[in-house]
Amino acid sequence: MSPPSYDGTGVEYYTIPSFKFVSGSSINIRITYRCFNPSAPKTVCIPTCYGGRINTTLSFTAEDQALRSYRVIVVAMLGNGESSSPSNHPNFPKDLDYRDCINAQYQLLTNHLNVKELEAVIGFSMGGQQAYHWACMYPQFMKYAVPICSSAKTSLHNYAFIEGPKAALTNSIDYDDGAYRTKGIKPTRGLRAFGRTYCAWAMSAPWFRQRQFEKLGFTNVEDFIKSNWEDAFEAWDPEDLLILARMWQAGDIGKTREDGDYLKALEAIEAKVLVMPSRTDTYFPPEDSEIEVQHLKQGELAVIETVWGHMAGGGANEDDTLWMNDRIAKFIGTEQSLVGNLQKTSLE
Repeated sequence: MSPPSYDGTGVEYYTIPSFKFVSGSSINIRITYRCFNPSAPKTVCIPTCYGGRINTTLSFTAEDQALRSYRVIVVAMLGNGESSSPSNHPNFPKDLDYRDCINAQYQLLTNHLNVKELEAVIGFSMGGQQAYHWACMYPQFMKYAVPICSSAKTSLHNYAFIEGPKAALTNSIDYDDGAYRTKGIKPTRGLRAFGRTYCAWAMSAPWFRQRQFEKLGFTNVEDFIKSNWEDAFEAWDPEDLLILARMWQAGDIGKTREDGDYLKALEAIEAKVLVMPSRTDTYFPPEDSEIEVQHLKQGELAVIETVWGHMAGGGANEDDTLWMNDRIAKFIGTEQSLVGNLQKTSLE
């Protein structure tokens, strides 16, 4: 999880007037983004994840990383508090749909940033679900999709997990069935309960057994929970957390089709798809990814062998990040240029 302080380095904004949501609502919205390597010829889009901000999102743009020669646009999904959300727009709809996020991102890229096509859409967790939706909604606009620790449809088990943190927040005494807003208070107890309930799901049982939290500088698990989870979620707006949680629960690329069949939606994807689950992810398990890859025309499964659970895909562990970087480089064809660059550096 990200620390409470907000890093706005490089952040830019684009306003879309009278944006129409899937629900039928129409309001002016703001899309927040950051562009890395703006003069590069090929473009990659990376949407944010649940609990993620633009500058806490892996961009793989460092000198020795897979996307260092790409124009990488990290986009804050609607509802995350950076782009238009319940916390910053009084008339924001009560519910969001992934199709809203993708349509807004498409307008940002085409109407504002003059992007003609995407080389790839890469995303972790909810960002990965957006990558899948991109591949279904704009199949001619992108070549590659890389969903990391994610899925094309939220499973029933995943849905049930999310109910726990939601209930911890909405049933707290200071949330007060939503009346906290009229009282002008922040439901701190509910937000901290949200983080405490979430914590164990994000990492794996072996992670705790091996006391991996000590590598993060914590001497005991209680300090880890308080600092990394309670403090982090206390910094969030409760309605932003809830609207994103509901969208996550409803995630299903089948909604991009008239018949609602998510397996047919998978089979229709034209992009090459690199599916990267974590071996120990408790709510996006690799078994679900195996099923998805079987239905993709051009799907490749690459399991992150790690004890870091779901958070392995978000950059929590350096070794896992390096492994993901190498697989992405190989998948989109930058591996050879990376090798050449490293050889050149070593000669110099």
